[in-house]
Amino acid sequence: DGGPLSSLGRKRGFVTMERTTGPSLMGELFKISAKRGYRHYFYGSKEETLEILKQKLEEKYSGIQIAGMYSPPFRPLTEDEDKEVVERINEVIEKINETNPDFVWIGLGAPKQEKWMSNHQGSINGLMIGVGAGFDYYAGNIKRAPQWMQKCNLEWVYRLMQDPKRL
Repeated sequence: DGGPLSSLGRKRGFVTMERTTGPSLMGELFKISAKRGYRHYFYGSKEETLEILKQKLEEKYSGIQIAGMYSPPFRPLTEDEDKEVVERINEVIEKINETNPDFVWIGLGAPKQEKWMSNHQGSINGLMIGVGAGFDYYAGNIKRAPQWMQKCNLEWVYRLMQDPKRL
């Protein structure tokens, strides 16, 4: 959630370095997107969450351009399904690139999203950013921790209290 990186940075002399989470970065970029013409693609989460996310973003950020959305399968795949998904992923990458996004938000959770971005580096046009539960935050499925917990790098504790099974 950015906490350890900012703490390490401050210890190494970057005294003004602050924590920036994926969801915080999303919000800042959403605010300026319509004015700047930024296009967004969302990869991850559930279909239902993506539908709600789209609706809420369009309500809150007038003029936001949502280039596309895709919900990949969550469960482990059979060998045949895996081959089919690999073929479909190539189609999805092609579709992502056809939409000409500026930002490709990846909401698969760590470390799955980091592995996915690494595996597709160079084949996706647009800046890929892993945002973990960012889609769920903006869809309203889960709430962010209070500011004091965020500032103390305790957001993970809040998430653990909300959904102990997940973590």
